[in-house]
Amino acid sequence: MLKAPALTLVLSVALTLPAPAAAPGDGSIPIPPATARLTTADVTTWSLDPNASTGAAAESVSDDPVVRGRYLATAGNCVDCHTNAGGAPFAGGRPIVTPFGTIYSSNITPDPETGLGGVGADQFYRAMHEGVGHRGEPLYPAFPYPYFTRLTRQDADAIHAYLATVAPVRQAKPPNRLPFPVNLRAILLLWKALFFHPATFAPDPAQSAARNRGAYLVTGPGHCGACHTPKNLLGADENRRALQGGRIDDWAAVSLAGDLGDGLGSWSQDDVVQFLRTGRNARASASGSMTEVIYFSTSRLSDADLAAIAVYLKSLPPSGRGPPLGAPSPAALAAGAAVYADACSGCHRANGEGQPGTFPPLQGNAQLQAHDPTTVIRIILEGARATPTPGRPTPLAMPAFGFKLTDQQVADVATYARASWGNAAAPVSAAQVDGLRRRLARADD
Repeated sequence: MLKAPALTLVLSVALTLPAPAAAPGDGSIPIPPATARLTTADVTTWSLDPNASTGAAAESVSDDPVVRGRYLATAGNCVDCHTNAGGAPFAGGRPIVTPFGTIYSSNITPDPETGLGGVGADQFYRAMHEGVGHRGEPLYPAFPYPYFTRLTRQDADAIHAYLATVAPVRQAKPPNRLPFPVNLRAILLLWKALFFHPATFAPDPAQSAARNRGAYLVTGPGHCGACHTPKNLLGADENRRALQGGRIDDWAAVSLAGDLGDGLGSWSQDDVVQFLRTGRNARASASGSMTEVIYFSTSRLSDADLAAIAVYLKSLPPSGRGPPLGAPSPAALAAGAAVYADACSGCHRANGEGQPGTFPPLQGNAQLQAHDPTTVIRIILEGARATPTPGRPTPLAMPAFGFKLTDQQVADVATYARASWGNAAAPVSAAQVDGLRRRLARADD
């Protein structure tokens, strides 16, 4: 019998793995030749079809299950997790690295030996709705069935019908590299008993059709909470803090609640739609994993569905936790102001207003004011590249400053930006910068 600490470790590791989804893949979504990820070092010459969302409105409500399934799979950003760097679309094998080991995404092409070719609609629905594999094994929540359980049977069947039409690829899934006892799937039965409750989404009759549609997309196929909801010690969602921000793969996912600073309280519905369509608006610019979500998924959804998502997100109340606590010292502000004037003001301007459509504003920036400063620190260290959009196949980039700034300088400039131009966020310490710098260095080894 596992002792309590070991059990906690097993459940924590197994359940904090990032979330691959079920996926699209007829080659109509461009996959870059070298990588299936948008990282700060990638995406230099991609092009995005300016007609990517043309016809999406019809696809989303099509009576043809294959057409509708393709749309739903796109809403789930499935291509991203189920395509390895340089590999065939949806053939799986993408490594998802955690501090405790590596798990590989599965082949979801209709290959009969290594993919879904022998998986029927009932088995597929059981995986989506109950988190049970076609051999009866409990699935790691790296496959986000806690969200996919909300899909209707009709929509799950549509995704299954679509996947049956993609090009089959024979590619076995590499064995997960998870040490004992993390590799014991049986431990997931206890976690599921504690935290997982299968339940199909039910529209709220007191809400509008748009809000219900947005709620379905966000909490179902879109599985936004997989990144934007904090996790408990066993890796399950803290439901009382749903969509109030989380951390994944050393990126901080911002709060989607109605807070004015660390949240979407100051955003309009149009701001939300523009961000999901293009990866930028007057208040923010996407970075990290969110660039992948926008490129492969939300930029290709219908205008009506993006508006519905915005309606739902803007209906979320503030978290009530207030701004991050702690006031910066005058010395840190002075030092940060000097670094900002030298390295940042040329693009983001002295007053932090940025340059519309080119360099993101820092005034009122939810990402900058997040309780967790991980993303801000990482962007300063590694740089960032905007999501490619029509008319801008080579997106603008922010250079990396980690090679020239010390930990204290990074902390000072982050502290200065988080406390200037009306922003209100806690100071950043050199220890936080050093910790992230070390983790990123280990990940590159």
